[in-house]
Amino acid sequence: MRKLGIITLFVLALTACTDDGEKKASLRLQAAEEALAKGNYNEAKLQLDSIKTLYPKAFEARRKGIDLMQHVEIKEQERSVVYLDSLLKIKKVEADQKKKRLTLEKNPEYQAVGNYLHPSQRVENNIRRTYLRAQVSEIGIFALTSIYCGGSFIHHRSIKVTAPDGSFAQTPASRDVYESTDLGVKSEKVDYRIGADGGVAGFIYMNKDQNLKLEFIGNGRKAVSFSPADRKAICQVYELAQALSSINQIQKELDEARLKIRFVNKRMQLESEGK
Repeated sequence: MRKLGIITLFVLALTACTDDGEKKASLRLQAAEEALAKGNYNEAKLQLDSIKTLYPKAFEARRKGIDLMQHVEIKEQERSVVYLDSLLKIKKVEADQKKKRLTLEKNPEYQAVGNYLHPSQRVENNIRRTYLRAQVSEIGIFALTSIYCGGSFIHHRSIKVTAPDGSFAQTPASRDVYESTDLGVKSEKVDYRIGADGGVAGFIYMNKDQNLKLEFIGNGRKAVSFSPADRKAICQVYELAQALSSINQIQKELDEARLKIRFVNKRMQLESEGK
């Protein structure tokens, strides 16, 4: 009888602890619901996470908490969609304004995607000129192109840009090279995509008001003219590239938010059907 009494007391104590845990967990669940109603999604998630951590045996509160967490996730993503959609519209307007300063070169017969460049750097305006050109595709792929024309090849594969204070940026040696000869004139064209340009594009933009030195590096080094007009042209194309990159990133985040909403809704639907 004594053992039975001890067991009974133990069961009663355990039940009391469980009931107490459920009550405390329910209070946190209520706090999460209030936070959700106010749009304070981080606070709601913190309250729901605390139920799992502090009251692992409060099974009913935990079950309700899982369901509520899914509603929090949906609301959070819906808010992101509204913000990102608004931001996307602003960035597209900014990009359209930047496009007006540039020229779109695109032949619909063989090009699915065209390229924006500054009118002063169009090929037909720069026959047999040695210079640095910039372009960005309609989908935001930016590239610098170093173009050399002369009586003999220098086989350049890299460029270096130096500021008056001695700071500089240099591209890695590029493999995207084209060399040709026309009526005795040697031509070299080398492309450097942003991200693989050694930071040269960004360096030019940050120092656009400086008298920069431009060198072609191949069989030795050859300093060439880097006019203010070319620097301005490159910077305007770079600005459009940054705007298009922002648009691409926002669109990616927007797609991910919408996908998450669909996923959580589908999960909730399946759970509801399984009950």
